[in-house]
Amino acid sequence: GVVSRIAQVRDALDRASHPALFLVDTISSLGSMDYRHDEWSVDVTVGASQKGLMLPPGLSFNAVSDKALAAHAQAAMPRSFWDWTAVLTANEKGFFPYTPATNLLYGLQEALAMLREEGLSNVFARHKRHAEATRHAVRAWGLDILCANPDEYSASITAVVTPDGHDADRLRSVVLDRFDLSLGVGLARLAGTVFRIGHLGDLNDVSLLGTLAGVEMGLSLAEIPHEAQGVQAAMRALVERAA
Repeated sequence: GVVSRIAQVRDALDRASHPALFLVDTISSLGSMDYRHDEWSVDVTVGASQKGLMLPPGLSFNAVSDKALAAHAQAAMPRSFWDWTAVLTANEKGFFPYTPATNLLYGLQEALAMLREEGLSNVFARHKRHAEATRHAVRAWGLDILCANPDEYSASITAVVTPDGHDADRLRSVVLDRFDLSLGVGLARLAGTVFRIGHLGDLNDVSLLGTLAGVEMGLSLAEIPHEAQGVQAAMRALVERAA
């Protein structure tokens, strides 16, 4: 649930005259938050079809700077994932180097049309508003948000810390079984101590409140200590910041 300060990282690299290529993972933010590959002088941007672009996984996108392309052309190390040669060569003739995920490409076309229809500034504002409402709910439950700096809160995902001695994965299992609600897992050393609430993509106020209600009921069923006031807090936040 943390967003990186891309422009500041780029500035630090430039001030240090560091030759490293600057790669940014936008899988959880593309289509949900403002992002500027060219303006921020990013060398490689990696995106994917799931999450903000509202599609199943199966498509990946790379935006690549001239500097990165030059490094790619000169690199002698054997590689696979970072070898763009086959894609670039086929794309020059309007083809894929392999069987394309045609259905996902049609879905991507529609997803981009939806984003353009709403307007990107409105899309980003909606995600920010829903993220703020979610954080109001978490605080009202008396739980901690896994992000120390409010300036780095994510607009697409909120990671929530469960109290000591209580298993976040049990909560995830309960809400999936009882409400068909899927919460994100805590990764690596955070496994079992964190659950993630996604609030991105084609989502409106009522959908968000339904998700938060499921979490609040799940906290009770999983016997995780909390105050049953999160949904009300989120409702107030949404009304106060009505679109």
